[in-house]
Amino acid sequence: MTHVLQSVVFPLDRDPDLLPLYIDPEVWSTIDEEPVRVSDVAHLSDILGRTRAGIPAGTRVSFATYFNAFPASYWQHWTSVRSVRLAVRTEGTATVLVYRSTGDAAQQRIDTKDAFGDAETVFDIPLTQFSDGGWLWFDVVAGAEDVVLAGGEWTTEQEPARTGKASLGITTYNKPDYCVATLGALADAPEALELVDRIFIVDQGTQKVAAQDGYDEVAARLGDQLQVVEQPNLGGSGGFARAMHETLQRPESDFIQLLDDDVRIEPESIRRSITFGRFATQPVLVGAHMFDLLNRPRLHAWAEVVDEQPFMWRNLYQERMPHDFRRANIRQTPLLHMRMDADYNGWWMCLIPTQVIREVGLALPAFIKWDDAEFCLRAREAGYPTVSLPGAALWHVSWIGKDDSIDWQAYFHARNRIVAGLLHSNAPRGGTLIRHSRRVDLKHLMMMQYYPVALRNRALRDVLRGPAHLRENLATAMPEARSLAARFPETVVHRDPEVVIRSRRGRQVFQRLKQHVFDSPTGWRLRLFTAQTLVSHWLREPDPANVERPEVEFGKSDAHWWRVPLYDSALVSAADGSGKNIYTRDRLLYRRMLLDSVRLHARLRREWPRLQREYREALPGLVSEGAWREIFERQS
Repeated sequence: MTHVLQSVVFPLDRDPDLLPLYIDPEVWSTIDEEPVRVSDVAHLSDILGRTRAGIPAGTRVSFATYFNAFPASYWQHWTSVRSVRLAVRTEGTATVLVYRSTGDAAQQRIDTKDAFGDAETVFDIPLTQFSDGGWLWFDVVAGAEDVVLAGGEWTTEQEPARTGKASLGITTYNKPDYCVATLGALADAPEALELVDRIFIVDQGTQKVAAQDGYDEVAARLGDQLQVVEQPNLGGSGGFARAMHETLQRPESDFIQLLDDDVRIEPESIRRSITFGRFATQPVLVGAHMFDLLNRPRLHAWAEVVDEQPFMWRNLYQERMPHDFRRANIRQTPLLHMRMDADYNGWWMCLIPTQVIREVGLALPAFIKWDDAEFCLRAREAGYPTVSLPGAALWHVSWIGKDDSIDWQAYFHARNRIVAGLLHSNAPRGGTLIRHSRRVDLKHLMMMQYYPVALRNRALRDVLRGPAHLRENLATAMPEARSLAARFPETVVHRDPEVVIRSRRGRQVFQRLKQHVFDSPTGWRLRLFTAQTLVSHWLREPDPANVERPEVEFGKSDAHWWRVPLYDSALVSAADGSGKNIYTRDRLLYRRMLLDSVRLHARLRREWPRLQREYREALPGLVSEGAWREIFERQS
């Protein structure tokens, strides 16, 4: 039996920014060691359908692109598939050339065939030389007349290790329009729905998905495959745990595919990830990559890891992300040819075998933040790794234009990172986690950002109370954190168009200066700056004139922790550009919070071994299906 591993597809939207993800320009050059497109032969008018594209006479189009190249190294490493068949269907006279790459981005042509009329050109390719990395792809060269690429698939005759379907679990809070759009894209993709058992919409908001315009129509199209589950807001972890719980009740589902609500999907990615999970030699979590929904050729997440010493998440090659496929496609980007192994994958899109959930439990009751990383680390410890699969991705609202480290989410950033560290860090007393956490507090305090420090201190107190608090405040921690903001004037975003707030000394501009990149203190300068600033803020009262009116103004990208502390007050643009915040130094508040932070971190360090033992012993009871069922029943 022939199994389709990957189909050649073209974008659902007629968006020119998406073309580089599906079709590669004909000619590239290099200027100042950077790849530059010399000419484009692919245009929106050439896209003839979901699987069809026109190739103008005398031109060449490459499919060495994110969505249409085949990630050979991942299939060789994680599955037992050792040969694939590429079938390319064309209309007209054409030449089809097949290429491969190695882990260090060396590119080699492996076969060439001519096609005439309506033809299917087939290539059998071994998957035996991609251990360290590498892709497969093909180019089509049109002859004297236009050619149509009528379709293409990468297939295998090998049977998969698993044959069950996947249920989809979408957790949503007041984003019904996104959810209906996702359901519509699924309804238009029968090839993906063939592998889907049930679609669970876990609706935790007040703006109900079922009341959204267009829902009734798409629900009728999906029929019994769609099920909406309404429950109080238990955060992402509570919503995904509910989707996991519901999926475990369905024997037809071997997997749960978790999806965020504020996304746009590529349905082929869902089909690919489920297919990959079926063929994997051992059960694995299959993570998808994340593109920026508001800048769609920019890739923000590929192969995420958790550093052991600071116990902090990041991209494996943090300094190389985000990657813009308009500036360099796969052939022009050596890094993308490596096989990158991940520690975890964000739950914007992640496929989890139900076998793993039954063995290691459901999501940690963390509300938001770190629930995805913690689960993947827990699964890895049980022998189930996470694969960050190229060619499987969606578009998600990126963190550009956000700064959730200074809003109510600061509580969850701090608490859940420490809890995850207690559960999974192998470094003595969490390595440098506690020191790093204390430094975060110091930066906020020097920046006159007192609200996030109040939340972070609250988070440490809750961690020190023991693991039971995770269940106790699952439904209340978020509203309590948000209500605390009223005590801190810096949380107010001033947007009134009738009131123009100006600083006394004007705007401080660094963006066009070289020092914008290099003026951050390091080494002994960093220690000296920190010590001087902490002492100055402790001893010196702010000038009353600077309390009454902001002393200076900063753009958000200039308001770094080593600049803002030099002033008594600052007018700073909000991360989303919607208004401005006013940060004002408060000596008494600063003193109290600094002492609290130092004492709490010292206590955390002192009690780490006891807390680590308690949290690890409590983990099975926190994530069991029975524990979550009790939470769902109590909340209902």
